[in-house]
Amino acid sequence: MQSLQSEIERLASMEKLGPDARTTFLDFRDQLTRGEVRAAEKIAENWKVNVWVKQGILLGFRLGELAQMGGGECLSFVDKDTFPARKFSVMDRVRVVPGGSSARVGAYVAPSVICMPPMFINVGAYVDEGTLIDSHALVGSCAQIGKRVHLSAAAQIGGVLEPVNASPVIIDDDVLVCGNCGVYEGTLVRSRA
Repeated sequence: MQSLQSEIERLASMEKLGPDARTTFLDFRDQLTRGEVRAAEKIAENWKVNVWVKQGILLGFRLGELAQMGGGECLSFVDKDTFPARKFSVMDRVRVVPGGSSARVGAYVAPSVICMPPMFINVGAYVDEGTLIDSHALVGSCAQIGKRVHLSAAAQIGGVLEPVNASPVIIDDDVLVCGNCGVYEGTLVRSRA
């Protein structure tokens, strides 16, 4: 892990990037998608921002080229090729109800999460097991969502990519975020709120 962190930090500081940068980024993005690295992590009772993870996400935007993406007539969009829409399978054990939901590759979505349409999970987000993301809910870049959280209809969990040292929005375990509620700018909601 330390070597990946060092390599991301090195690449993030470079003005010009070579072809090796994309290979490193794709490895990083895969680890982010699997939840092996995350933008913030709880150590004891405190949350620590992993600046290098945010630098890695921003590196992906620098490396990306605009590309036509999607699955044919029903879904077509233009975005950076480094952050396509995530495709879930039965093996992921994530329930995605049909009707316009989307998550980016680089977002971790744990088994037993339920995604009600339409909802969106952005890159760098971490959504832990047993969470319900209800209709019209948004989980922003690098937001950290704990276990058994209920994001009610139209709840907005803001994203924080920059500045890279800023804390993301963190919703700890067993929290109810009521409908049409917005949580932004590095807010920490503790367990059982």
